[in-house]
Amino acid sequence: MPGTDPLLLDEISLLLVWTAVAIYVLAFIAYAIDLARRSDLALKAKDEVVARELVTAGGGGVISAGGGSSASTPAAKPRYLWARLGTVLTALGFVFHLVATVLRGIAAERVPWSNMYEFAMTGLLLIIAVYLAVLTRYDLRFLGSLMTGLAVLLLGGATLAFHVEVVPLADPLKSVWLVVHVFVASLATALFALAFGLSVVQLIQTRRERKLAEAPVDAAPKRSFLRTVPNADALESLAYRFAIVGFIFWTFTLIAGSIWANDAWGRFWGFDTKEVWTFVIWVLYAGYIHARATRGWRGTRSAWLSIIGFTAVLFNFTIVNVFFKGLHAYSGLTT
Repeated sequence: MPGTDPLLLDEISLLLVWTAVAIYVLAFIAYAIDLARRSDLALKAKDEVVARELVTAGGGGVISAGGGSSASTPAAKPRYLWARLGTVLTALGFVFHLVATVLRGIAAERVPWSNMYEFAMTGLLLIIAVYLAVLTRYDLRFLGSLMTGLAVLLLGGATLAFHVEVVPLADPLKSVWLVVHVFVASLATALFALAFGLSVVQLIQTRRERKLAEAPVDAAPKRSFLRTVPNADALESLAYRFAIVGFIFWTFTLIAGSIWANDAWGRFWGFDTKEVWTFVIWVLYAGYIHARATRGWRGTRSAWLSIIGFTAVLFNFTIVNVFFKGLHAYSGLTT
């Protein structure tokens, strides 16, 4: 943007990032309150249904609003107001986050993902974007605390530890593959993050279901937000779908990275640490998908494979970028 001071734009971007982090904190609190209240709301709705059934059984029907009689009344769904508030706050935080990312790109006069700070900012933006988009089809608001908590920790941590001033691109990064390769990798990471969250909840839900199966028939169920969450099989199936789509994008990331490496360094593969770990992640998710589809690795084993895969993604972004030097040393951090 001609006539605009890049340092000023970066300062505004940084202010908006911290504003987004603050809003994500509020969203996290709202989602946490929602989880705490979910069990009570579910039990209340169930009690209302039981009361209506008793009235129907004893009085020959429930008087409808129009003066007639009906044999049954639809069950009232719990209204998770705190979850709605958390979602609204998450969307608001996303807006500030998006503007901050765009301003960083304008200040740099390039796509805003050429170093660790920018990649964290863009990657977490896509994680929140994918989460909000998926909410239009699936009610995954029980993952809200995990998603916003992840945004607070990683975005706040990256801003504190990795923020650097805007600098020109290194020569190997001056390529159209910077746009394609890194964006697709970020999108794959966002899908893996959702699969990770679902797998974590799946493990907790599996433990609860096992305890319920072993408990006496007349034992009173403990209050838990897990009463309002899909069963472990449904969570596993949904995590598997997200992992498959993420795996497709990660496969493209691996291929695009090889093509870019050939353009930049004259070889498709050179066993650079970053290249190796990108391939390791691909193998982990390929193994997860193959084991679940053909070997019957379902339940907790499937969930742990998904969690290990996303842990490897985080390790690749943090530890490998900071402590392992190689041709991909574009963190922007001074040593």
